[in-house]
Parts: sequence; structure tokens; C-alpha cells
Amino acid sequence: MRKREFIKKAGILGMGAAMSDKLYLEMIGKYAEVPAGELAENEDFWLDIRKEYRLNPDIINLENGYYNIIPEPTLDKYIRHLRDVNYQGSYYMRTVQTDNKKAMAAKMAAIAGCPADELILTRNTTESLDIIIGGYPWKEGDEAVMAEQDYPSMLSMFRQVGRRYGVVNRIVSVPTDPGSDDEIVNLYANAITGKTRLLMICHMINITGHILPVRKICEMAHRRGVEVMVDGAHTVGHISFTIPELGCDYFGSSLHKWMSVPLGSGLLWVKKEHIRKIWPLMAPFEDKPEDISRLNHTGTLPVHTDLAVEDAVEYYLRLGPGRKEARLRYLQHYWTDKVRNLPHIEMYTPSDPARSCGIATVGVKGMKPSDLGDILFKKYKIYTAPVDGAGVHGCRVTPNVFTTTEELDVLVRALKEIK
Repeated sequence: MRKREFIKKAGILGMGAAMSDKLYLEMIGKYAEVPAGELAENEDFWLDIRKEYRLNPDIINLENGYYNIIPEPTLDKYIRHLRDVNYQGSYYMRTVQTDNKKAMAAKMAAIAGCPADELILTRNTTESLDIIIGGYPWKEGDEAVMAEQDYPSMLSMFRQVGRRYGVVNRIVSVPTDPGSDDEIVNLYANAITGKTRLLMICHMINITGHILPVRKICEMAHRRGVEVMVDGAHTVGHISFTIPELGCDYFGSSLHKWMSVPLGSGLLWVKKEHIRKIWPLMAPFEDKPEDISRLNHTGTLPVHTDLAVEDAVEYYLRLGPGRKEARLRYLQHYWTDKVRNLPHIEMYTPSDPARSCGIATVGVKGMKPSDLGDILFKKYKIYTAPVDGAGVHGCRVTPNVFTTTEELDVLVRALKEIK
């Protein structure tokens, strides 16, 4: 099949009418006893899931890490929330807005396995973690540790508190293919001094997909009297875990990524004992020291987005967290295993399957990431995210549950041809 014909065909498969709830549940039910790892390779099942999405037929979208397209059932409910809030107007805003937001936060707390009174809904990971970085009780001479591979917005916030409070920022560089967990743990341990107050780490590094041994890092840091803040932007709705099992003190994520909540939704979790010491980003109307809602005042927001959290959670649970994780990991290895050892290819994602899931970053030796991205898009209609910095020089590839192996075959062919 010619490339352009395939793209059109793949797009059409993603433009059909979404199944009714009854049909969707019947379809899922047929595979209830199939192990997640086995189902991950069943293309018929995932083509049915693809029908739940309206996709652009003109491109192969392999950049789902920034924003995950919302499945049509969730999108329909989101639009109804918007219409309902608009219908009720100020009456809604002045009566049930706050209670509904707390109820939606409780839905996410259940997914995250943490107490509802330790989690709030924010607009994104940047807001969540900047609340902690900016509101931490810093003193001049305090130190913070982070990695050059961390998200730029948080690194910028640390630079700002450095200028404002005299905080010293110590920056490490995480290897792309470590030999062991100890290599990563020791990297951070060696950067800690007696003045270190806070350590920031990624749960999954956004530019490589590298899953860090968070629990081990937290245990090491706590033995040294250092608190740990985790950037989980790419793990909620992507891999299965609970926040408490990580052993960290603070955790932030973006729900419009792998949870497929509409744009402008995130979460912040703060261990109960730390809530009172963080200064709010914006002053609350009533500052109750032990109440995490004191950190959640940001003015009037598009509250219909909050309401869609429940719908996204319901869709996620119906599909099954284990099934989703297994499919994303299968898709990543489907293409990376075919190109990793090619002489002109540079992989920036760990080779150990336990250290990654759906995200992987690939480069062509001697080629700028922007040039690679241009060729992939202009010649093959593949949309990716070029990354050029922090030791990573390639294009980030982030498939989603609607991605087909046929689409990834186009990527593999492209990477073999581009030299």
C-alpha cells in the first residue's frame, strides 16, 4: 500500500462513530480474561479502541506526550459540562463549584491511592511543582538538587528562587542507559550536602521516557534529611502505581497528558505533614494551615474542565490501567527494537524494558533533531517532538492507545531510510 493511501486509511479508522457505552462494555468484556501482555498484541482489539477517537487523517500523530487527544465519549461529556455550567451561570459558580472540584479531586486521589485531603486539582504539572518550589520556606544558603534533564519550567523556577532567596542549585545529568538503580541513586546522593533541603526528580523523564527508581532515591534522600519532589507529568494514566508507594513528599502531574482529561488539568499531592509550611502561590481567602485547599486558590477557572476528570477516570478504568500500560510498552518496543542497533541510529531511551514504557527518543547520528523532525513530517507525515539539549539530540516519539503498528512500520521504514 502506498504511504499516502495508508495514512488516509488509518485516519478513516479513527473517524468512525464512537461505540455506545453498552457496546463498549460488551467489547471490553469479551477480553476480560485475556492477560494484558497478550492483549497488547491484539490489533483487532486496539482498532476498536481507535474508533473511540476522531483523528486527523493527514498525519501520523506520534506526539501524544504534550497532550493526549480525548476519546469521543469523554469529549461529548466535557461539552455537556460546558453547556450545563453556561446554562446555570453564576448560580453554579456560587453554589456547587467548590464542592464539585473537591469531588473530582477525590476521584483522582482514589486513582493515585492517596487520601483525598492531600490532593488538589491544578492546571498542569508546572503550576503544581512551582507551588512547592516557590512556596518552600527557603533560607539563604539552602541547596536544591535537580537534573539538567528535568522540565525547563521547573528549572526556571529554581533559578528564580536562587536569585530571590540565595538558594544554591546543584545540577546533575542522568545517564540515558544506566547499568543499575544504584548508578542513579548514587548520582543524586553524591550531589547532596549538609545544606540540601529539597531534591527534585522525574518519575519519567519527559525527553527520554526514562523511569527513575523513585522509591530508592527517596529512601536515600530521607536518610540524609532531604525532602523529595517528584515530577510525575508523564506517569499518571501511563503506568500503574500509587503515589504513597513512591515514598516522596510532593508529587505533581498533568492530567491532560496520559489521563486524557481536557487541556488545563493537573494535580498536586502534598504529604499531610508538609502542607502547613508551603506558602500559597496566591493568598487564599481563608488560610487553614492543615488544609491543602489553601494552596489551590488561583482565581476563576474553566470549571467544566474539572468536571471532566470523573469522565476521564471512568474511561481509563473501563479500558483498564494494566491493558493501557502493556499496550504502550508494546508499541514502544515494537519500533525501538527494530532500529536500536542500526549503526546510524542513536537511542536516548534505556534498553532495559523495566526502565521505560510508551515514550522513546531517537536520533540520527550527525543530523540535527529539527532536521530529522522536518524530514519525518514533510516526507512521511509523521509528527514527533524534536529534542536538542541536556545530552539528548533526537525526536521524541509518543504513541497512544489509538496508534497502530502499521503507523509505526512507517516510522521504522523512515528511520532506516534517513541517513
